[in-house]
Amino acid sequence: MTRRRVMAAAIAAVLLLPVALAASPSAVAQSYPTKPITLIVPWPAGGSTDISMRAIARGAEKHLGQPIIVDNKGGASGTLGPATMAATAKPDGYTISQIPITVFRLPLMKNQKVSWNPDTDFSYIVHLTGYAFAVGVRAESPFKTWQDVVDAAKANPGKVTYGSPGAGTSLHIGMELIAGQSGIKLTHVPFKGDGEQRAAVLGGHIDMAVGGSGLVPFVGDGTMRALMIWTKDRAKAWPDVPTLKDLGYPWVFDSPFGIAGPKGMDPKIVQILHDAFKKSIEDPETLAVLDKFFMVANYADQKGYLEIIKQTTAYEKDALERIGLAK
Repeated sequence: MTRRRVMAAAIAAVLLLPVALAASPSAVAQSYPTKPITLIVPWPAGGSTDISMRAIARGAEKHLGQPIIVDNKGGASGTLGPATMAATAKPDGYTISQIPITVFRLPLMKNQKVSWNPDTDFSYIVHLTGYAFAVGVRAESPFKTWQDVVDAAKANPGKVTYGSPGAGTSLHIGMELIAGQSGIKLTHVPFKGDGEQRAAVLGGHIDMAVGGSGLVPFVGDGTMRALMIWTKDRAKAWPDVPTLKDLGYPWVFDSPFGIAGPKGMDPKIVQILHDAFKKSIEDPETLAVLDKFFMVANYADQKGYLEIIKQTTAYEKDALERIGLAK
């Protein structure tokens, strides 16, 4: 090639560079994913959320053609993982996180300083499911019914204790609302996750565990007894366990959740992830795992997810105002 031809080729390459750069995001989206994806689960390993999210991830892997690696980042009532992602992860679709309801709640709470804005710092992908919450005691507990708890708490204000996976979680807020409606004062003992507080109640260190679906196997084998469940309807496996509404309380607490990535994700990558996770929660293998924890699919696309967030934020603000924790 002559010198003139080399120079012409170089000039042509420079002129075409802006076109190539402009096309690169689309090209990246079309080839996505080309490597493993990290899914942050902001709770300790081994709990009901961890187990269910791993099942959902396995279902999504089938359609993405790449493995999904679960990264447990427990702490700060389930917000440490999403906050870390929002602050440090690239919006390339290779880091995503489960988004618990506390991401929307903590910014509304007094004395809470948060590093994220739920309206601007995330690319919401898909809404997935929710929890079955219950109040459980060890088999040897003198509390046979919820009314026993109410009677004991009225006779001994502040001496009846309960654990939750952390201050500001749905379980903490829910119990405080229930206690307020009942005219009783309970003492809250926060833990990092279901496993820790369950061990505390089984060891007799606290009176009650207010947990998620992780209580299911322990109630099933008789190690624990469920006093109430917070779902809309009674659980098929627990036909004798009353719901909150059965007990005269006007609430259903199921803390619905989905997944999101950092702000600024390519909409085409968001759609690819959405489609894979939607198919996962339609997969019989995934649904079988969710069923073990009394969880049901609660799908919504990006637009529907944003509407759920709007409704959730309004509800959370009202609940926090009721118990004096709102800003």
